Amino acid sequence: MTIFLTIRLWIGTKLFSKLGPIVVRVSRGRIIKGLCDATELEALELVAKHTSIPTPKVYKIHRHAGRLYIEMEYIPGMDLQTAWQCGHLLPEEKKHIVEEIALYFKQLRSMEPLQEQAVGSALLKQCLDHRVGSPLFGPFKNHGEFHSFLRRHIPLDKCAEVFSEEVARCHSRKYRSCFTHADLCPRNIIVNGGMVAAIIDWEFAGWYPEYWEYTKAHFGRINMPDWYEQFENAVTRYDDELAAERTLWRPCDQPGTVVRALGI
Repeated sequence: MTIFLTIRLWIGTKLFSKLGPIVVRVSRGRIIKGLCDATELEALELVAKHTSIPTPKVYKIHRHAGRLYIEMEYIPGMDLQTAWQCGHLLPEEKKHIVEEIALYFKQLRSMEPLQEQAVGSALLKQCLDHRVGSPLFGPFKNHGEFHSFLRRHIPLDKCAEVFSEEVARCHSRKYRSCFTHADLCPRNIIVNGGMVAAIIDWEFAGWYPEYWEYTKAHFGRINMPDWYEQFENAVTRYDDELAAERTLWRPCDQPGTVVRALGI
């Protein structure tokens, strides 16, 4: 890390304190996030170019010894989880926010894929998703390869026996590839004045089968039943795929890491 960047981060921590484990506010209008994965930078640039989704503006990137820091806009407001659970939103504001999220969800799904059926980061490079594991994984040429990876390459004809009928059925279907935030949960939605101010934390984003946004929005479910009810009513639902994913979350929650055998 350069001395100048080190000093800015130190001063920012003293003046404003950290906003998270890897996020430091360095001025009234800027933060520096790092260490970052290139997947986040790729996604931020792609979404800013092709949608009207509010995201932090990227001002500058800093690289040192292969490590990436992103200097971006500070978005004032409160994360939706805190605002929703602590009574800072009126019922009509909650409804409006969910409607906004549904519109942004639709914009992502309307983006033309770089390569139909491919799974990968914004630029179809390796992607990141802690649902799959800590290391980078992929990219995959098609959904079949991706689904095989998710089930630890258990043959499709054994899926019902090893996992469930839902896994066998869903992994046999054909899906569109859609650009996906892949962590669209309330803590990653900043609200201000009863409106969505920004959607943040795009490091998991990439091109995935069309159901991935919906199922990932339920991964690590938090105690906000009315949020999930309104969200599910506002977007395209994938109930079969959610059931299949929930089956895989138990024995196969991180297929990209080495874990216990499945016993077959």
